[in-house]
Amino acid sequence: MATITFQFEDTSIPSKTVSGNFVDMSILELTEEYDVHLNHNCGGVCACSTCHLYVEKGDEFLEEISDKEEDFIDRAINPRLESRLGCQCIILEEDAKVVVTIPDQRRIIGHEH
Repeated sequence: MATITFQFEDTSIPSKTVSGNFVDMSILELTEEYDVHLNHNCGGVCACSTCHLYVEKGDEFLEEISDKEEDFIDRAINPRLESRLGCQCIILEEDAKVVVTIPDQRRIIGHEH
């Protein structure tokens, strides 16, 4: 069973951990399913940078970053070495353990769920 922990730069939001069979799902899809706020203007097709997040642990359980994703991360607010796009973070293993930090969404104009 995979475990994904969502942490937040906005410290007023408590962290949230979810578990289940998440193979072939993206982190963005999980935010939608478990009511975790993450903007996503393009609908999850790697055409913007609004679902930008930081993978703190477990990047080995995710699909490798593509050149296209790297190009969009360069446009994100405050990119770091551990930056990824939630729509491109596809979970590869059923026993994945991943920790992500979601940047403060108040600075991003985008689709909200």
